[in-house]
Amino acid sequence: MTNLLSLALNPIAFNLGPIEVHWYGIIIASGVILAVWLAVREGDKRGIKADDIYDMILWALPAALICARLYYVIFQWSYYKDNPGEIIKIWDGGIAIYGSLIGAMIVVILFCRHRFIPVWLMLDVAAPTVILAQSIGRWGNFMNQEAFGQVTSLSFLTGLHLPHFIITQMYISGAYRQPTFLYESLWSFLGFLVLITLRHNSHLFKRGEVFLTYVMWYSFGRFFVEGMRTDSLMLGGLRVSQILSIILFVGAIGIIIYRRLRQPHNPWYLEGSKLTVN
Repeated sequence: MTNLLSLALNPIAFNLGPIEVHWYGIIIASGVILAVWLAVREGDKRGIKADDIYDMILWALPAALICARLYYVIFQWSYYKDNPGEIIKIWDGGIAIYGSLIGAMIVVILFCRHRFIPVWLMLDVAAPTVILAQSIGRWGNFMNQEAFGQVTSLSFLTGLHLPHFIITQMYISGAYRQPTFLYESLWSFLGFLVLITLRHNSHLFKRGEVFLTYVMWYSFGRFFVEGMRTDSLMLGGLRVSQILSIILFVGAIGIIIYRRLRQPHNPWYLEGSKLTVN
């Protein structure tokens, strides 16, 4: 077993003098860069200026990072109240996707209203790229050996025909673990493919529905993956992410139905920006 442990991948990519550069940060940054590039390309087709997207990202990224960490710290306060010096150590992991989405959403709404950009359209443009970034970012969890599932067996993992480096990395704390990071990464990547395939179909998505479909897709998958994890943030005896997943899934469906029935004249996604805020 000692040999297996020694095969775990090094979470440190390289050193810049005394500074350790973690794979976790590199992978997440790579996902963000790719997401922004794709959003700019799609935004141009929908009438959103590249400069507006870049300016929004400059505000949304810090807000997402801060809120992601605050979300995690709040639900792990029993630990951090005794270890306040650990709060800023995000390079060791411990940022919550739902927290980052809340922070980014607030910034997007405020920014779009300030620039007179349709909020729903901006969310539609961003949604497929966000879920792609989430898919990539889960590999940062993989490098840190976090966001794993319950104890399983070597035969189960080999039966999934996983590459050897994933199997060895899933040997954590003396046991093999369910690769829940991989399940969520694959689910998110499939969601990305579904969204980019369907969003350009005429008269399929009203404005806002690409984003709401993303919310439904991600929350549905996250609910089941979260049930397999052992490091879930808890509220009483309930998993916080599962509670949020149910609320978001049902809420997204409800909003789509309401807007279709009550606001039948909402523009289609492919109509792009008409410089109206909604």
